[in-house]
Amino acid sequence: MTARVGVVTFPGSLDDRDAARALRIAGATPVPLWHGDADLRGVDAVVLPGGFSYGDYLRCGAIARFAPIMAEILPPAAAGRLPVLGICNGFQILCESALLPGALTRNSSLHFVCRDQRLRIESTDTAWTGDYRVGDEPLIPLKSGEGGYVADAATLAELTANGRVVARYAGANPNGSADAIAGITNEHGNVVGLMPHPEHAVEELTGPSTDGLPFFTSIMSRLVGTPA
Repeated sequence: MTARVGVVTFPGSLDDRDAARALRIAGATPVPLWHGDADLRGVDAVVLPGGFSYGDYLRCGAIARFAPIMAEILPPAAAGRLPVLGICNGFQILCESALLPGALTRNSSLHFVCRDQRLRIESTDTAWTGDYRVGDEPLIPLKSGEGGYVADAATLAELTANGRVVARYAGANPNGSADAIAGITNEHGNVVGLMPHPEHAVEELTGPSTDGLPFFTSIMSRLVGTPA
């Protein structure tokens, strides 16, 4: 048995093929979804990949939030029924869609950051992090110009108090994110937004590590169980 995981392509998506490959390596069946679709094709979960949807016009993710496919994703995701992983631009889309609180803003350096970044896993109680252990420090590529997570003080306190910070940057904060936040989840644990790119750390040949693979095996463990 396998899981069918949709990968949405928006105009300007760059990492949809990489996300699909990572899912295949994890044992899932990736299903291509187009931004103009009004049908999720019966998928069990969805990945919103990185890139520059609609050229980042207005704000990153601001136009993609209104794509027809998002109207299909939003209700089941908000209700906790549909697991969704938003990576980089996908994280921005999730915030613009109000599936996740806060926003992603210009890096504090005002420069595009492209580096291999070590994270610290803070929560394994999500559909996408169950195969990690709290305290793990995966090495995962980060590549973004508007990756600084911001939220008001009350929201930041609530995220920490309720275990909704999924990952923080270990060591130096690369983009000025509040509380060094690299990823967060919703109250149900089914929706996760992550600024670094785990799909680029699933093979020794092409990545700095295979440390990103558990983000994708986790959804398989959640949907179909861990093989005996």
